[in-house]
Amino acid sequence: MSRQNLPVIDRSRYESTSGSKYGAYVLSHADNSDQNNCQVILIATGSEVYLALSAQEELLSKGIKARVVSAPCLEWFMEQPASYREQVLPNVVKARVSIEAGIAQPWYRFLGDAGVAVSLEHFGASASAPLLFKEFGFTVENIVKAAKESIAKVNG
Repeated sequence: MSRQNLPVIDRSRYESTSGSKYGAYVLSHADNSDQNNCQVILIATGSEVYLALSAQEELLSKGIKARVVSAPCLEWFMEQPASYREQVLPNVVKARVSIEAGIAQPWYRFLGDAGVAVSLEHFGASASAPLLFKEFGFTVENIVKAAKESIAKVNG
């Protein structure tokens, strides 16, 4: 639910919303043949999820496998057993990007040292959501750039 006009997520193509009760869940695997085979994890919540899905497609066109995690409630996610959290955000995947039209501070515990936050660290702008998203870097191009930056950090 949103005040914004957002694309509808095709649940025949992506995972169902049943995982939302855990606070975060894998919405789209990087590779259907191997669900743990990914180079970067894109974590988004709310109106940013469709951008993460679009960025995943763009990254795949460049040969980069990305997992998309929908995280509607980080507090609920942290209440889940460590084994579940590891399934969603495997420690072996160090390259991560959070996409949040808000402050990045709560995301750093999920991003680690190589993660990149696409966030908004100030408030007060007023305009339509599409204009603000573009103005403040909430674009597929910027998310792809952040993913490549995070991968580069991992690869040293």
